[in-house]
Parts: sequence; C-alpha cells; structure tokens
Amino acid sequence: MSKIRWLLGALLVASIGLVPILGSSSPASADPGTILKFDVLTPVTGPYVGGNQIRMVPGGGLPWMISSGTGSLTRDGRLQIHVRGLVFADIPTVPANLRGINTIADFEGIVSCQTITDGMATVTNVATGPFPASMRGNADIKARVKLPEPCIAPIVFVASGVAPTGAWFAATGS
Repeated sequence: MSKIRWLLGALLVASIGLVPILGSSSPASADPGTILKFDVLTPVTGPYVGGNQIRMVPGGGLPWMISSGTGSLTRDGRLQIHVRGLVFADIPTVPANLRGINTIADFEGIVSCQTITDGMATVTNVATGPFPASMRGNADIKARVKLPEPCIAPIVFVASGVAPTGAWFAATGS
C-alpha cells in the first residue's frame, strides 16, 4: 500500500510541475512566423525580358544581373529584402552606356501569392512603397504588406517603383 501512495504522490508532484508548461502560451503576435526566407534572387533574363509575365508582373525591358539578394517574409506581412549589385547585364543586347549600372532611382518589393477568392484560385500581388536604389544596384527594402489569406506559394520580386506594379528585375529563385 505504501508503494501505491508513493507512486500517487510522485504522479501528483509531476502533474503539478507540468501545469505551468501546459498552461502557458505566447500570443500569436509575439512570433510573426517566417513563411519565406531566401538567400538567392535571380535576375530577369531570357524570355522574361520585355514583358513576359510571372503572376501578372512583367519582366524588365532589358536583361539584369545581380551580385546577391537575401530576405524574408513573415505571416504578418513583414518583408525584408537586401539587394546588392542589381544592375543592367554586361552583355551585347544591353546598350553599352547602361551595362553594369542601375538607372532606376527606386526599387519596390512585390509579394505575389496564390490565394482563393470566391472559391476560385487567384493571384494577389501586393507591393511596398518605393525604396532608394543606388547606381551600383544596392537597396534595402523593409516594409509591411497586407498579405491575402491564404498566401500560398509566395514569390518575392524586386521591381521598379512604377505604379500599379512595376516591371521585375529580380525574383526569388535560382
């Protein structure tokens, strides 16, 4: 009988010790949750140059190249993009005076989501405001966008700041 009392006492102590663990939770806003983290952006090139679209966002009019692009997107719409060396490509199809530089004063971030509208599969694109870009093609975009719910298979673009959504120069992918 004393073994049973000891076992019940041990179980009681253990369950009391679990109450703070089981009863505690953090609010959803404490961790916005990363839904996309990327360490590669690919520049517009090939058939995407001159208007071929990805999710209704047209490609830039000339080929581009990029040194690096990283960033993240959270469930609550916080978007960060760190771009270095996003400039016109150094190839013969680009006018010689534009090769290796960026002539666009401002870049914007565009998040493209597959979503559901009235029971149908649709695409929703949301853009940041403009962010300064250097002639060397360097820019840091840090903004909050209103994502649709659900936001399925997001793609992040770096684009011109021309409304309603500009042509893209780089996008997530490799």
